[in-house]
Amino acid sequence: MPSITNNRRNLAEAGLLMTYGPNQAAIYRRLGAYIDQILKGAYPGDLPVEQLTVFELFVNVKTLHTLGLTIPPAVLPLVTEWIE
Repeated sequence: MPSITNNRRNLAEAGLLMTYGPNQAAIYRRLGAYIDQILKGAYPGDLPVEQLTVFELFVNVKTLHTLGLTIPPAVLPLVTEWIE
């Protein structure tokens, strides 16, 4: 059965059809900035909540072809990496 899950590149490499989610490196960079502010004395409740803006879509090409599926043209530009 075709599946899509949260952003885990290794799952797409293992044969899952697609993974989509926020860029993990971007999350950790922002986390570091939050920790820096807290360590400098900022109250955590006063820090703004940020909307994630960097997302990744990994597509396993072999699984895609095995299932006889195609990616819609509108989605093609969103693909971060095609996993062979």
